[in-house]
Amino acid sequence: MKLTLSGLVCGLALGCASLTASAHFLVMYTPQTALLRGTDIPFTLVFTHAFAGTPTMAMEKPQRFYYSRKPGPSEPSEEVDLSQYLEPIDWHTEDTTVSAWKANVPRNEMRSLGDYQVVLEPTPYLEAGEGLYIQQFAKVMINVGGVPGNWNETLGLPAEIHALNKPYANWTGGVFRGVVLSDGVPVPFTQVEVEYLNHDLDVENNRFVEEGKINAPHPSLEAMVILTNADGEFSFALPKAGWWGFAALTVGPEKEFNGMPLSQDAILWVQATDLPK
Repeated sequence: MKLTLSGLVCGLALGCASLTASAHFLVMYTPQTALLRGTDIPFTLVFTHAFAGTPTMAMEKPQRFYYSRKPGPSEPSEEVDLSQYLEPIDWHTEDTTVSAWKANVPRNEMRSLGDYQVVLEPTPYLEAGEGLYIQQFAKVMINVGGVPGNWNETLGLPAEIHALNKPYANWTGGVFRGVVLSDGVPVPFTQVEVEYLNHDLDVENNRFVEEGKINAPHPSLEAMVILTNADGEFSFALPKAGWWGFAALTVGPEKEFNGMPLSQDAILWVQATDLPK
């Protein structure tokens, strides 16, 4: 096998990007994803480290914010732009304030029964200290009324996690499964980072609650890493109620932006619910 200089440089750059992007998560927080009826749906959009709640990185205005929905069983899915509802906010951390975003999507936009795949496509973020850009294509799914829709469809994102379970319908302790895709093609034996959203969001004051829900006894339990199999599939048992983020790093097809390495990542948020007593 012949290894060219350009191939070596590309490989080193991607390795660097993968290590640096580690633990970065584009958080798409909304209180509840399984809704009984249509209502106003608030989103808080923060670029941070999910388990630690810090450091938090400044976000430019996202390139796209929209949902994909299937109007009827025999109809194709349609996209609805939600960017008009984006509002900039100042997100407060222990030692600084950074730019983040919120959106209050009104009831009339998401009142019909069924699934809504909500997607955030951000502007690439410059990780200046490491000399690379990060762009995370993030999804969260909302269901209204329990009627299934397009939760199991792919959207053709450059980097995407295809859900094999409904991300909004998971009991604590259940197993969530997905497939990592690059331009629609499964990615075998790639790393998927899994992090628990360990700090509640104080959305009134634009900050994370200081005290975390759990204390991890070892760093490897803060950002857990699993590998996809030969078909690009992964599975993970959800041990605690709340939000779990899945991140497949550097899987997108574009590897360069503004003359620097680019990590295109796939993010999917999954909500776990405790069994009622």
